[in-house]
Amino acid sequence: MTATRRRPRHVLGYVLVAVLVFFYVFPLLFLLNTALKSNGQFSTDPVGVVTDPQFGNFVQAWVRGNFGQYILNSVLYTLAAGGIGTFISIVLGFPVARGYIRGARWWNIVFVLVLFLPNALITQFQLLLHLNLYGTQLGYILIMGAGVGVGPLLMSGFITSLPRELDEAATLDGIGYGRFLWSFVLPLARPAIVTVFILQAIWVWNEIILATVLLPDQSESPLTLGLYAFEGTYTNQWGLLAAATLIVATPLIVAYVFLQKYIVNGIAGGLKG
Repeated sequence: MTATRRRPRHVLGYVLVAVLVFFYVFPLLFLLNTALKSNGQFSTDPVGVVTDPQFGNFVQAWVRGNFGQYILNSVLYTLAAGGIGTFISIVLGFPVARGYIRGARWWNIVFVLVLFLPNALITQFQLLLHLNLYGTQLGYILIMGAGVGVGPLLMSGFITSLPRELDEAATLDGIGYGRFLWSFVLPLARPAIVTVFILQAIWVWNEIILATVLLPDQSESPLTLGLYAFEGTYTNQWGLLAAATLIVATPLIVAYVFLQKYIVNGIAGGLKG
């Protein structure tokens, strides 16, 4: 196919990408535009471009919503639960990928079916209650960490794509199971590991239902509950609400921009496997 014939397809591809980018970026720009408006400006022209930016809305939202404490809580929950969930995904995914346990093929089906099961909220509540962990940060972290989601499936798929000659060479050299997993497999599976952690972190960061039930103490609430409480207090102040929403969303947006390469590689490797 000549370059002349390929050019229209390339142009069409760029146009489609531009349209997709517009639909993803426009809501963020609209939210930012609203966050920079005063109540008077928003009431006069809700959809117009801001003419007198009110950057103080972000400061007011941060102080009035006590987002400093909420962000610290969310960072703790995200790092701890994300790390636990990633560890569980690795431990489950590796033996299934290599067929070191019976019925390895069926385990992948189980991983898929688990994604469609409803959240056992009452069971989780009763479990933490009997373990005396209800209303504690540790209990919430353990429950969130156990919700591995698509993690084991991605890890299993990615590790399947690694050559089996590595296992045979490790066996001949007398390298044990644990050492082989942590010293050889994990460095090679880094894209999948990063992807699993990011997906886990996004879920923990945005979670609100379990936090509402399992964390009655407001001082231990994550950022999402802080935003929910803020919305109930400042319902009519749209500039402050938009600023608070951006405060909550910005860490995830920044993380995605810098880590999207790992996400794409990890998912591509998991699907290929």
